[in-house]
Amino acid sequence: MLLKLLFRNTFRHRLRTLLTIGGIAVAILAFGLLRTVISAWYAGVEASSASRLVTRNAISLIFTLPISYKEKIRSVDGVSIVSYGNWFGGIYIDEKNFFANFAIEPRTYFDLYSEFLLSSDETAAFFRERKACVAGQKLARRFGWNIGDTITLRGTIFPGNWNFVLRGIYQGKDKTIDENQFFFHWEYLNETIKKNYPRRADQVGFYMIGLKRPDLAAATSEAVDALFKNSYAETLTETEKAFQMSFVTMSEAIITVIQLVSYVIIVIIMAVVANTMAMSVRERTGEYAVFKTLGFGRKYLAALILGESLTLTATGGLLGMGLTFPAARAFGQAVGQFFPVFHVSTETIWMDMAAAAMVGIVAAVIPIWRVVQIRIAKGLGRIG
Repeated sequence: MLLKLLFRNTFRHRLRTLLTIGGIAVAILAFGLLRTVISAWYAGVEASSASRLVTRNAISLIFTLPISYKEKIRSVDGVSIVSYGNWFGGIYIDEKNFFANFAIEPRTYFDLYSEFLLSSDETAAFFRERKACVAGQKLARRFGWNIGDTITLRGTIFPGNWNFVLRGIYQGKDKTIDENQFFFHWEYLNETIKKNYPRRADQVGFYMIGLKRPDLAAATSEAVDALFKNSYAETLTETEKAFQMSFVTMSEAIITVIQLVSYVIIVIIMAVVANTMAMSVRERTGEYAVFKTLGFGRKYLAALILGESLTLTATGGLLGMGLTFPAARAFGQAVGQFFPVFHVSTETIWMDMAAAAMVGIVAAVIPIWRVVQIRIAKGLGRIG
């Protein structure tokens, strides 16, 4: 009986109901997309490993460190593996084709980043050839690259045209892994620098350190930095998560604004649903008075109004959540160069559900209070 009444009451004024459901769906869609943007902003932080440290120049990331530091770092207790590399900053055809590209020591780097999945044949080909490169699956798909293609990057930090041969296309072990990166041999970069810019040779931008155990992170960081204290190139060692977080904090104001906008959207749709429920209850005041005369108590009437409100928000919320996935997929393809990892997370879906439930409950509070407080005689006076 109650469910039948809920359905009839909800869709008694179909146009108003459909417009309200549509508004809720759009609001949940917008909320979900904004939360996905925030998740994408933190993707690098979330994908960071607790077993990896990053060592860079203590002054700034733009200053380099000598390659000779490698063996000293490796001798520190708690260190299992050391890799290194440089941010290359190359441009493919045009500046708008931005993607992250690094010169790395391939064997140790791919040992550290086991989440980058590469076939054994592609791995062997990449290790063997000095001009070989590896690209992520999404990046290769974006530019139509295939194994064996020659790719030319125009250097900015390291001037000139640099030619590479694509020998591998890696995949991430899950959706949180960035598949828009480009890697090539640090030795190839260093050899060319030695010929053209000898003073810049044998320098790296960062060291990646693999730990024997995650709990050794603090002690190992201090030990590494102590090795090079008072040297001409002092170091700053931190966890990979802290390193990634330093980039996110640069745009903290933007993230805060996006968060505020997402919450404002929920408040607005809450007002819309509350208005719809207020109109519906006001039109049916006489009916609720009749229910009271027949012996239906306050709890029943409250359940009737709350159920109607939750039916509205649940229908609109489910529709909005369903639309979030194709919308996020299209948005991710459009802005893939800015958000390499862009997918709707389980956390976002839970937040959508919580937002829809909260809107339904809050929007029903005042209508319920009015109905349970109204006197039967006053309510019956509105009939006709």
